[in-house]
Amino acid sequence: MLDKLKDLNSFEAFKYFKEMNETPRGSGNEKAISDWLVSFAKAHNLQVIQDEALNVIIKKPGTKGYENAPVTILQGHMDMVCEKNVDTIHDFEKDPIEFIVEGDILRANGTTLGADNGIAVAFGLAVLASKDMPHPPIELLVTTEEETGMGGAQRLDPNNLKGRTLINIDSEEEGKLLVSCSGGVRGRIKLPIAWETADKSLVNCAVRIRGLLGGHSGMEIDKERGNSNKLMGRFLMDLSSAVDFKISSIAGGSKNNAIPREADAVILFREEDKAAVLEKSSEWNEIFKNELLGIDPDVSISVEFLGEKAERVFSDDTAKRALQVLIMIPNGVKSMSMAIPGLVQSSTNIGVVTTGEENMEFDSAIRSSVKSLKEAICEETIVLAEMAGASVEFESDYPEWQYNPDSNIRAIFQKVYSEMYGEMPEITAIHAGLECGLFSDKFNGDIDLISFGPNIYDVHTPKEHLSISSTERTWNYLAAVLKEIK
Repeated sequence: MLDKLKDLNSFEAFKYFKEMNETPRGSGNEKAISDWLVSFAKAHNLQVIQDEALNVIIKKPGTKGYENAPVTILQGHMDMVCEKNVDTIHDFEKDPIEFIVEGDILRANGTTLGADNGIAVAFGLAVLASKDMPHPPIELLVTTEEETGMGGAQRLDPNNLKGRTLINIDSEEEGKLLVSCSGGVRGRIKLPIAWETADKSLVNCAVRIRGLLGGHSGMEIDKERGNSNKLMGRFLMDLSSAVDFKISSIAGGSKNNAIPREADAVILFREEDKAAVLEKSSEWNEIFKNELLGIDPDVSISVEFLGEKAERVFSDDTAKRALQVLIMIPNGVKSMSMAIPGLVQSSTNIGVVTTGEENMEFDSAIRSSVKSLKEAICEETIVLAEMAGASVEFESDYPEWQYNPDSNIRAIFQKVYSEMYGEMPEITAIHAGLECGLFSDKFNGDIDLISFGPNIYDVHTPKEHLSISSTERTWNYLAAVLKEIK
């Protein structure tokens, strides 16, 4: 095992990783590293394409006996997330990343390491530079701006690639093969508000929901955590059956891709209804704690009486429609995968609710690894909006990577892993977007995809570190897989 910094250069992949990290490559600042990759290709007399997005494609023929094997794409992204500790002096625009070896760990000096996804690129370069490594014809595809919206993959021209087998090396857990990811779209309902002048004699209060854990709307949606916007809708709908109140505003959450932790509503009612409102809030406090027992144990709903008077309130019709939308808007897990146990197949998250001058807006993150199921959730949202007299718009649509039960490259990866380690690798998927989804879409599904990688920890933080031994094993695994592609 490599245990000293000077030993890194004895392993080709680490040598190229170190060379890469001498060139700044933060997202949006990839020109220099893209040009460096072009120079590498020319120095090795390899065909190279650099497109307008600064994506780089380097091509190498198959070795002896593999000339007619299927062209195989090795893929990673050149950009990295640039984060550093407060007390670290480092300029990501010009300073190289400083490597530190501690036993089996490779890390940087107070900054992100860039193993996400420099290791993929380094593996690809090592294959291209190899002289005695058996492999099929190789196309190394290195994309830009993956960390800020997969811009390079979106602008990729598929006609520049012949391969229909793609090995993505952007996973971070050794022994796991990633075989599917979700696509997604942002759905926003806009409900017009009819305003009325508020009655100054009414009591003003804020209803507050607090104490929820929240989380990533893809990765944590299966944990059944409370959604503050949905909880607020339920409370206000029930309160309306006991108390005649007016609504001045409803707001909750800050990002559509995060499960909202807090929500607030300003409501107005008669002085004599104070006790009923307090009783209802106490009742629902117990309901929520019971429903979310062991999930969101600190959930609470409270009422705060306000000294400041609201100037205007929703009309009764607007208030009714707003609560109907909150109650009926799709939220949470919609379907589970039958191919991959435990994988959420489709979900939606009503992440943000806001009250503006003219509209209430309901902003959702919709995800699915099956395109038609994503579209089905969109249809539900459209129908709900129409029934409520609202409009709906969709944006930031990105494609899914659907599980392929007949994947040849997955079968090869499984066979080789079993032969090397005496056990089968774990087949996994992610309920979030990856570049593989865009590649699947670019090739109209006519591409066999898989993603794997070594153990990388704390990515996107200055604590990012890489297991050296895992990287060596993963490299040997890749070499054995390429030998099997004939």
